[in-house]
This record gives sequence, structure tokens and C-alpha cells, in this order.
Amino acid sequence: MFRSLTALNYRIWFAGALVSNVGTWMQRTAQDWIVLTQLTHNDALAVGIVMALQFGPQLVLLPITGYAADRLDRRKLLMATQAGMGILGLGLGILTISGTVQLWQVYIFALLLGIVAAFDAPARQTFVGDLVGPKLLGNAVALNSASFNAARLIGPAVAGLLTAAVGAGWVFLINAVSFVAVLISLNFMRRAQLHTEKRASRSRGSLVEGFRYVRGRPDLLAIFAMVFLIGTFGLNFPIFVASMASTVFHKGAGEYGILSSVMAVGSVVGALLAARREKPRGSLLAVAAVIFGIGCIAAAAAPGYWFFGAMLAIVGVASQTFNTTANGVVQLSTDPLLRGRVMAIYMAIFMGGTPIGAPIVGWVADAFGPRWALVVGGASGIAAAVIGIYYMVHFRGMRFAIAERRVRVTFAVPTRGITLPEVQGDGAAAQKA
Repeated sequence: MFRSLTALNYRIWFAGALVSNVGTWMQRTAQDWIVLTQLTHNDALAVGIVMALQFGPQLVLLPITGYAADRLDRRKLLMATQAGMGILGLGLGILTISGTVQLWQVYIFALLLGIVAAFDAPARQTFVGDLVGPKLLGNAVALNSASFNAARLIGPAVAGLLTAAVGAGWVFLINAVSFVAVLISLNFMRRAQLHTEKRASRSRGSLVEGFRYVRGRPDLLAIFAMVFLIGTFGLNFPIFVASMASTVFHKGAGEYGILSSVMAVGSVVGALLAARREKPRGSLLAVAAVIFGIGCIAAAAAPGYWFFGAMLAIVGVASQTFNTTANGVVQLSTDPLLRGRVMAIYMAIFMGGTPIGAPIVGWVADAFGPRWALVVGGASGIAAAVIGIYYMVHFRGMRFAIAERRVRVTFAVPTRGITLPEVQGDGAAAQKA
């Protein structure tokens, strides 16, 4: 499960990233809470706008950010982006502590953070391969997710308690300091042990080459469609959890932080289960999407606070299984020269759909109630599962049969390598990734 930690550079990165991830989750929790309860009167749409501004640049800057991840030194690029995000956290913290913060200022900081994060995300995702090499990449991706969600287990609970005790401004300052850990880890890495591959050359059309590559891969198109649905309408938990906690169960910041941490328990379990698998399996995506959808709908019908928390834990397992599997399959099946651009497309779809989905989900929560917003999230999981099943039936010849009183699944086109088969648009034989 932890085999990637045998690589020294990955151990250094893992430690620094864990500290920074705790700070990131603390800031996200405090930011959503002050927007919902201090800067507005329980306006879920305002939270959706903040999320849209924070994740929108992933989509707008897509061609540039992916090419930067393939072309530039990823370690140096990450040092610049991590420092930038720390400075923005410091600025927002000073404004909040001084008592002068206003909603429009939070909007601006969210947009600036989104621009920096748009360059950070594809570089950070593909940098994992530089740390461990292709053999351990799938495991390292899963452990990264476990680290991110272990921080999610700690950060929201601490943020909720600190926000209630001393105010959100100090939470933002702690997040700013946490980026120092990542900068130290990047500085102390043994550069000779990095698994650096040939960088993409500068040529005409290189910015859009990733789009052409994805267009010829039906397996990637299916995964991206599934990721778009769940990422756009399903992963809006700052809206779901905050609005359910405050308006349905009438809880405060501390209880809101506990709910986020409970969900993180499930996410950590999902990530560690993914780390145990030798290779990510694309066929698992449809199963995870179904469980995610059913879990969201069950959470929407929760009669009480603790039942709601239990459903969030199940949703956390399913969502993290889905996210980690999709990330690993895409990275391991993509040409290394194009990995940065393909992962930029993946991250843009995964995070960039938020500007579309978050305001819609926020409006549904305001107009019809938080429970209906969760139903929208559940429907996105069911729809994603339908796409995954359609791909496997149409391109892999998936069939169901009953043998010895058990349902068995067979495929006419077997999976090759670690991912869904790469099938050409004319239905030609699958190629090994």
C-alpha cells in the first residue's frame, strides 16, 4: 500500500504536501463559512460564485497551463505557484483579521487563487511521475489522494473550532504559513534522482496537440465525460454540507467542520483501497459512480445530523475511488510527452466544471432547499455510470451472464495493460496503452 514511500524524493514531497494540504482544507472551510454566515445571510449562491471564480481559470487557461507543465521545469514551476498561493492566503488573512474584508474582496482573492492554481494543478499531478517513475505512478497517485484527504480529515475540524474561537482570519494566516513546508520539500529534493523525461518541444500547434490526442481516444473521452458530470454537479460539497448543516440541521461552524472530517474518513479509506491495487482499473469507475449517486440521494433524505454524516462517509469512499482511479488510468495510459497537456484537460474538466455546476447547485439549494441540491449531485453519479456502462458495452463488448446462480460479467475485447482499451474511432482493434 505504501510502496511509493521507498523513493526518497517522494517521502520528502509527501511530508511537505501533507502539511500544506491541512492548511488548504482549513482555508477552504473557513472561507466557505464566512461567505455563508458572515458576509451573506446563508446565501448558497454566493458560495457557488466563490467556487466558480476559484476553479474557472482551470478551464479558461487550459491550453497554456498544460503546455507549461510539459514544457517547463515542473519543480521550479511548483515553487512559484506554491509561493503565490501562500501570499494570497496571507493577504486574505490580513483583511479578515483587520475586520475590513468584504464579499467582493473574497471574490477577487478566489479568482487570483484560481489563476495560480490553474498552473499548479497539471504540474503537481504530473510531477508525481518525476518523483517515482512509471512503475510506482499508480500507487503514488493514490497515496497523494490519501494525503489530501487525510488533511481533509484534520483541516476542516480544526478550522471549524478556530473559526468559532478566534475567527477565520487566523485560519487563513495558518494556511499561508503551511505553504512553507512544500517550498522546503521542493528545495531539498535530490534532483539527480528525479525521473525527468524528455520535455515537449516548441512547435506550431503544440498547444492544441493534447486535444487532438484525446479526440482519438474513446476511452479517455468516456472518462472525461464521467468526470465532467460528477465534478460539475456532484462534488460541490462546500455547498451541500454547509447549507445542510446551517439551514436543515441548524448547526454551527464546529459541527460543520466535523461533517467535513467525517466525509474525509471515507475519502481516506477510498484512497488507501486504491493504493492497495496494483494498477487502476477503468471498469471500477462505473461502480464507484453508482455508489456515489445512491449515497448522495440517501444523504439528501437523511432524517438527522448523524445519519447525514454516515452517508457522507460512504459518499467519500465512492468519490475518492472514482477520482483516484480516473486520475491513475489517464496518467498511465497517456504518452509521457503529452501527459501535462492531457492532465490539464482532465483537471480543467474536473475542476473547471465548477463554474457551471456550483452556481446552479447553489441556486437549487436556495430555491428548493439543500436536500434537492444533493439530489442533483446524486443524479450526476447515476448519469456518469450510464456513460461508463455504455462505453464498456459498445467498445468492449461487455455482457452479463448467469452461471452457478451468480451474475458474471464478460468482455469480448479484453483490457490490455492497465487501462480501458484504446479503441480507434472506426472500431479497429484495441491498442496497448
